[in-house]
Amino acid sequence: MDNGESSYRRYLDGDDSGLSEIVETYKDGLILYINTFVNNFCTAEELAEDTFFRLITKKPRFSGKCGFKTWLYAIGRNVAVDYIRHSSKISNTPIDDMENYIYDGQCLEQSYIKEERKITVHKALSKLKPDYRQILWLIYFEELSNKDAARIMKKSPRQITDLLYHAKLSLKNILTKEGFNYENI
Repeated sequence: MDNGESSYRRYLDGDDSGLSEIVETYKDGLILYINTFVNNFCTAEELAEDTFFRLITKKPRFSGKCGFKTWLYAIGRNVAVDYIRHSSKISNTPIDDMENYIYDGQCLEQSYIKEERKITVHKALSKLKPDYRQILWLIYFEELSNKDAARIMKKSPRQITDLLYHAKLSLKNILTKEGFNYENI
């Protein structure tokens, strides 16, 4: 039983600190994941809050057929899809606006080059089809398995494999057009 699942069970049993632990553990990743749908960091934060609010108000049953994170992200995906359906406009905030730059002790030049590469990759991700952006995010940034990503995206494992292949190919084509250097990555 992972920490999220045990925290949720404690919350359902009346211990409010369980919900606090869930929010603290999953909030940031959920916001970034939802942002892959809405391309607006503020909206993604609100939709993440709505996701946690659903846990509070509806108290959905967690069956344990998948990991807690997978289940929570699937709820977040549904919240984002509902928002998109009901929204007439979606504001586009560049993904590099939300990047937090972390200086890791390397020399300034190396750090700058590393950050520029990250920005280039994130900008290229924002140019991909939503499904491509979503699968790359789930697999490489959230480090979910193909099986968990399939559950979240409501696709078969074969569809996920194909989608991941085409997403990587599309990302590579965009990066190549922008002159991205693959050496020393």
